[in-house]
Amino acid sequence: MKIGTGVGGWLAQVPEAARRADELGYDFVSCGELSHDSILTMTVAAQNSERVELQTSVTIAFPRSPLVLAYEAWDLQAFSKGRFSLGLGSQVKGHNERRFGMPWQPGPANRMREYIKFLKMAWDVFQNNSRPNFVGKYYQFTLMTPNFNPGPIEYPRPKVFLACVGDAMARTAGEVADGVLPHGFMTDKYMREVVLPNVKIGLERAGRDWSDIELSGGGFTVFGENESEIEQGLERLKQPISFYGSTRSYHEVFEVHGLKDFGMQLHALSISDKPNKWEEMRNLVTEDILRTFAQTSTYDKLPQFIAEHREYASRISLGMPTRTPAERERFQHVLKQVQAIKTPGVPRGLEIKKEAKAG
Repeated sequence: MKIGTGVGGWLAQVPEAARRADELGYDFVSCGELSHDSILTMTVAAQNSERVELQTSVTIAFPRSPLVLAYEAWDLQAFSKGRFSLGLGSQVKGHNERRFGMPWQPGPANRMREYIKFLKMAWDVFQNNSRPNFVGKYYQFTLMTPNFNPGPIEYPRPKVFLACVGDAMARTAGEVADGVLPHGFMTDKYMREVVLPNVKIGLERAGRDWSDIELSGGGFTVFGENESEIEQGLERLKQPISFYGSTRSYHEVFEVHGLKDFGMQLHALSISDKPNKWEEMRNLVTEDILRTFAQTSTYDKLPQFIAEHREYASRISLGMPTRTPAERERFQHVLKQVQAIKTPGVPRGLEIKKEAKAG
């Protein structure tokens, strides 16, 4: 099991975080793209680490030209000596249009399928000097001259992970992605009833199986040394649940739990003119909702938890205190235990028959 931690914020903060992740023994570092650029963040992380894998989680795709992103990822893969993975996300219509200032095109899952195929073709053109011949509904790539081709690198092309919430994007991930990044607004129930079955459909459509894709652990989790720490962690989950839950595009997660009305209540508050609306939204998240959404475990039982509840995953994120020598020693003990876990990488009940792949 690969274990990761996050880096991010202002670029000046990234070097120390990347070096520390390297030193502590993490397998990978990841960064989001909320208020800072993910590619710049990973470039700085690459410069200040030697061992850890580097993964954007996620880079927002549609505001960027796929060829521009192909260049950036290619350079970063060479610069990091093969440690970079590109995590892509679509972002919702409102943010694409009203925050990024980009036109929205219907069919984001189909568009993302083309985007990933474009990236892979671009990298093949760079590596093998092949002729681009991609013509799709959303993108075309039919021109490359020697002056604009960076040429081959000594490392494999970057892996492409895809963030999923809806069923269509999960099917796209199964068809064309190298890995799945469950969205931050996710529960284990939704992961198993919606995301993973649709990833399977995509895999089967493409003649692939679970060995062809890496799955990151999905669903709200809270880990702690004891129940008191877990309670504090649950309290902190009120903010992301209320924030992401106010976006109607994510309300399918609420529906699986019979909480669609609660989601609409959050949405109504989010678009209101109330001065303290974000705090009010946070306070609407009850203890019952927290316990419904989040799975919990103490650190001592974490290996058992992962074996039982993340049998499909090859990587998870884990944050523990490491300020003092005693905390670092405790972290190293837990880290080694979790890294030693070997999961089957196949979701329970969603096995793919070999003949399905062969066909």
